[in-house]
Amino acid sequence: MWTSNWGLFAVADLLIINTGPLIAFDRMGCLDLIGRLPFAILCPTEVRRELDTGERAGHPRITPPWLGVRGLSSPTSAFGLVGLDLGETAVIQLALELGSTPVAIDDWKGRRVALAMGLTVTGSLGLLGRAKQLGLVSAIRPLVERAASAGIRYHPQLVSAVLAELGEG
Repeated sequence: MWTSNWGLFAVADLLIINTGPLIAFDRMGCLDLIGRLPFAILCPTEVRRELDTGERAGHPRITPPWLGVRGLSSPTSAFGLVGLDLGETAVIQLALELGSTPVAIDDWKGRRVALAMGLTVTGSLGLLGRAKQLGLVSAIRPLVERAASAGIRYHPQLVSAVLAELGEG
């Protein structure tokens, strides 16, 4: 079941972002759109390393000027052992260190752990919805289709629910 949480992000000062949404927006050709949202975007050092490793492996360089990078106060915690990658683990831990800051994670395992830890969670589609709500884009369907063409996969029911809520159903 889809329920929008865009209102919760309207008052956020800061959003901690994982690798997945950054890659998705890059593949949609609208990475700059995240930087135009009304909050600061920060990733942990572990996410920056994942992006740099991807670049060395031949993937596009993702270094938007609006993306801040911050290290964790302590080593990653044990919940990373429940099947999350290091980036997701670090995103959740950094959000908790900073006082339950909202997070952007696309992977369902990471989202479930973040929710279980009491965090507000969104993903690429939620960020697109917020951008449309703010008038930064007129439609998200073409961007979602571009993401799908570039290999980004979203659950079809989730896409349908988001598009319907945004009047694009």
